[in-house]
Amino acid sequence: MTNAGTNLFGTALDELGSVLARVDESRVDAACAMLAGANKVVVYGCGREALQVQGFAMRLYHLGLPVSVVGDMTTPPLAAGDVFLVSSGPGETSTVLTLMQVARKAGATVLLLTAQDESSAARLADFALLIPAQTMADDQDPEKTSVLPMGSVFEGALFLLFEVMVLKLRTITGISPEAMRARHTNME
Repeated sequence: MTNAGTNLFGTALDELGSVLARVDESRVDAACAMLAGANKVVVYGCGREALQVQGFAMRLYHLGLPVSVVGDMTTPPLAAGDVFLVSSGPGETSTVLTLMQVARKAGATVLLLTAQDESSAARLADFALLIPAQTMADDQDPEKTSVLPMGSVFEGALFLLFEVMVLKLRTITGISPEAMRARHTNME
């Protein structure tokens, strides 16, 4: 892939649209139902995926859901009835695999977002939501699928997927946009 003579914005948007068009919406709905019904939600991701996951956690909080991010001082222990939402595009991240085992041992349901449905993480998860995008696991293959570097298309797809999930969760929970806004921090 070359950058010469191409509309990079258009190409990147087309790639994101193509990825999201292949996401199984019934599985997105099932993931939203899991989150809405959880006693508490704890989220985790590595690297740039972590930034997307943390942004989603913020919106879950705005929706009034009990959510924490692994690594925060106030993250409670997981137990039965809880959901551990974790993102691992490549599906082989050692930290992710370890935390998934901890969550499962505690009795929590593990909800994985990944691009690799045959990965170690996918086999360990209770529920995997496939986002069929290029990640660092396959960005150097001869059939590289994205003009974007490394795992950027996966990370961009996460952002858009999470925004749609927020809309679906808002419907499930009956939370109004005004109620969400009222939970936004005033410490900025």
